[in-house]
Amino acid sequence: MSTIAAIATASGGAIGVIRVSGDDAIATVSSIFSKDLSAVSPNTVVFGEIRNDSGEVLDEVLVSVFRAPHSYTGEDSVEISCHGSRYILNGVLELLIGHGAAQAGPGEFTMRAFMNGKMDLSRAEAVADVIAAENRAAHRVAMNQLKGGFASKLALLRERLLKITSLLELELDFSDHEELEFADRSELRALAAEISRHIENLILSYRSGQAIKTGIPVAIVGKTNVGKSTLLNVLLGDDRAIVSDIHGTTRDIIEDTVLIRDVLFRFIDTAGFRDTADAVEQIGIERARQKMMQAQIVLWLIDGEPSAGELSAMRSDCADKHLIIVANKSDLSPTPPPSADIAISAKNAVNISLLYDALIAAAAIPEIGACDLIVTNARHYEALRRAADAMSRVNDAFALGLSGDLIAEDLRDCIRHLGTIVAKGEITGQETLNNIFSHFCVGK
Repeated sequence: MSTIAAIATASGGAIGVIRVSGDDAIATVSSIFSKDLSAVSPNTVVFGEIRNDSGEVLDEVLVSVFRAPHSYTGEDSVEISCHGSRYILNGVLELLIGHGAAQAGPGEFTMRAFMNGKMDLSRAEAVADVIAAENRAAHRVAMNQLKGGFASKLALLRERLLKITSLLELELDFSDHEELEFADRSELRALAAEISRHIENLILSYRSGQAIKTGIPVAIVGKTNVGKSTLLNVLLGDDRAIVSDIHGTTRDIIEDTVLIRDVLFRFIDTAGFRDTADAVEQIGIERARQKMMQAQIVLWLIDGEPSAGELSAMRSDCADKHLIIVANKSDLSPTPPPSADIAISAKNAVNISLLYDALIAAAAIPEIGACDLIVTNARHYEALRRAADAMSRVNDAFALGLSGDLIAEDLRDCIRHLGTIVAKGEITGQETLNNIFSHFCVGK
């Protein structure tokens, strides 16, 4: 394949790394390096100088040589470790491009690893998740997937599905002998039901996976001027929201994430609820209600006891969420309203640690073990849903006593959907591949 190169490290460090991969990777680096790498043994580090076309030394570097297929991409690869100066890194990259290499696109190294069979697609996608992990749980989930735990689970399910399919299709081959039955129908039905449960459990884990990966959505709601924006600023440790005594100051959604005790939360400050003739503010209030419906946790800020009707309406709206009623302005009113779960002063940052306790309890993030599988990828979730639909048809067909050819067709459909998650080296649709790897960092 063509030779690609890219800077693989962020700017600002003492050391920078440039990755090169492809058929001419070793020859291309040799053309700008003070030593010939053609005879260098694989997995060897060589010290030398990078020189420009005029023979001037750009930097003293360490060059690591990897030969196909024993490299990250499965191709001949070279990593140049030089000083982290942006000038030096760009200079080395320009020299490589001038000598025939192409600038790598986002995720192109990992895409080549996938195309060359070095990893299945689920592990390739996990590379990006490991890089993007912002907390321990997200890192643990991504590492479990990167180590092949998810792929192994799906491979086992696929193997069991193939067993059912093979037995049913074998019976079809001997359909002239109606008395032959190669597998007990009740046994196959029980196995299909068990596989369905495994797939459904993976689907159910997606909500937790999204919370771990992108942050648990927390909507901060309440009437105008109750202190929502002040609380958001305290939680974020930054003046993200405008704070004013004027009612209706917040008209649009303000959203940001913060790590609290190793759990990522996504806080959403919303427009205050009130009756208003202002058309713009009305739009903000409607958006606030929509965000509240999408949240997993709702912080309802109050500065006095709500009416029975308000309490009933809010609890009804949040029936499928975790509602925390927070009495703000405890500095002005030391006795909290009876309905409040917590009393705080956002202005003086009083009892914020108690609010943290309540948020962590409401998040209910499970401790992720070394072998726990949690779905965090929307593509995987969609494929699992389609696989589950196919298995639902299989279970219905067994219950109705339908013929084996119909059951086998749905089983193959389930196998196909699971296969799109862990495909190794090939997948239908270049557009799908481009979409997956376009979100990667350049150099990975």
